[in-house]
Amino acid sequence: MGHLQSVMGYGIVAISSGLVALLLGYQLRKQRAERLLGTAELTAQQRLADAQRQAETIRRDAELAAKDLLVRTRHEFDVQTKETRQTLGTLEKRLQQREENLDRKVDLLDRKERELEERQRGVRTTEQRLSQHEQELTQVIRQEKERLQNLAGLSPHEAQALYLSKLAADLRQESGRLIKQVEEETAAEAQRRTKDILVQAMQRCVSEYTVESSVSIMQLPNEEMKGRIIGREGRNIRALELATGVDIIVDETPETVTLSAFDLVRRETARIALERLMADGRIHPARIEEVVEKVKREMEDTICQEGQRAVADVGITDMHPELVRLLGRLRFRTSYGQNALIHLKECAALMNVVASELGVNPALARRAILLHDIGKAVSHEVEGPHALIGGELARKYGEPPDVVHAIESHHNDIEPQTIIAVLTQVVDAISGSRPGARGDTLENYIKRLKALEDLAASFKGVEKSYAIQAGREVRVMVQPERVTDLEAIALARDIRKRIEESLEFPGQIKVTVIRETRAVEFAR
Repeated sequence: MGHLQSVMGYGIVAISSGLVALLLGYQLRKQRAERLLGTAELTAQQRLADAQRQAETIRRDAELAAKDLLVRTRHEFDVQTKETRQTLGTLEKRLQQREENLDRKVDLLDRKERELEERQRGVRTTEQRLSQHEQELTQVIRQEKERLQNLAGLSPHEAQALYLSKLAADLRQESGRLIKQVEEETAAEAQRRTKDILVQAMQRCVSEYTVESSVSIMQLPNEEMKGRIIGREGRNIRALELATGVDIIVDETPETVTLSAFDLVRRETARIALERLMADGRIHPARIEEVVEKVKREMEDTICQEGQRAVADVGITDMHPELVRLLGRLRFRTSYGQNALIHLKECAALMNVVASELGVNPALARRAILLHDIGKAVSHEVEGPHALIGGELARKYGEPPDVVHAIESHHNDIEPQTIIAVLTQVVDAISGSRPGARGDTLENYIKRLKALEDLAASFKGVEKSYAIQAGREVRVMVQPERVTDLEAIALARDIRKRIEESLEFPGQIKVTVIRETRAVEFAR
């Protein structure tokens, strides 16, 4: 019993403890539920407040957007309305202007219509008057014909023939007057046009002129070189003068030697030879003669190159080589102090302009003017005018007939028959007549020296003759096997007499005949 009571006591205690624990757990869950409910309510309230604030913000943004849209819409409407008003105003002005223009045109048409009606009335009146005059003239002519027939006893056909002959005479007189007037007007226009073309040609081709002189100045490296050029007892300078035919002047001018000769080829040969001798340092008679001969051979190549350069500058590609060589020789020929080849090249440039302006074949015209003085290259070898000599050369080497004719007629040796021949005369005159282009005094001086040399060379046994000292001395080299010492003395006297009889010269001329015998052997 006691054990049972103990067990029952423990059970009651356990039940009581379980009930207490259950009550505590319920109380705890209730408290937690209440806390969760409070937190949920608080969260719901916050969310509701946030939703209200967002709704208020959205409402305000919507109101602002609506107001902005309204403002923009009003502005766009105002702009469109303003543009529409401006367009309508412009259209209204245009319509008003068109109405005014139409009114003016209607008024103008009304005036023209009235003027036309007045003119038509005037024309009808004039036609009536003319008709009356025509009737009166017809009546007068018929009466005149009857009177003439009665007076002259002419038939109607005879009277008509007489009338026609009188009319033809009147027409011839009138046509003659008109032809003369047209000729005068044409001549004046041609004169004006010619001046324009020539002035244009001269303005487009302006050349510098340097009159070719008869001396060359050479600069020496030092004063000692003068003595070496002169040589012992003057043998070097004498050998150089004899070999080149150039007068070498050594004066007090420091480090300078003057080469004097009217022949440009001789002077250029002497200049090049002297330069080579000074560069080589070996200056003695044998070396001088060797160098001079070599330079003379090279001058032929130089002449050919000058001719080729001139032909290329003018634009000609198919000229005979011999004509090209002769053109190169003109590089060392002057005419009244004007270099002949430079003169030809300038003439070609002028001719190109003039021929192009006149519609003439420029290539053929340039060819003719480039060759027009070609005869001067051989005029000292062939007798006759250089124009005719040049024409023969051009014909010989296959130049066209128009070119040959222009060459032969450019100094009126024959009458010019083509426009190229006339233009050749004109362009040649333009180039030669410019101020400073030519020097008459120098040319006459050179001709006098050339005549002096030719006169001395015309005697038998003369090998070379050179005019030196500005024409105050002529040196004559004779062939020793053909002329003896005594004959050399007589030759000097004969040359002196011929000079006095044939030439005009100032002062006096010294005649020096040189007979030199050389014996040359080679040791091998």
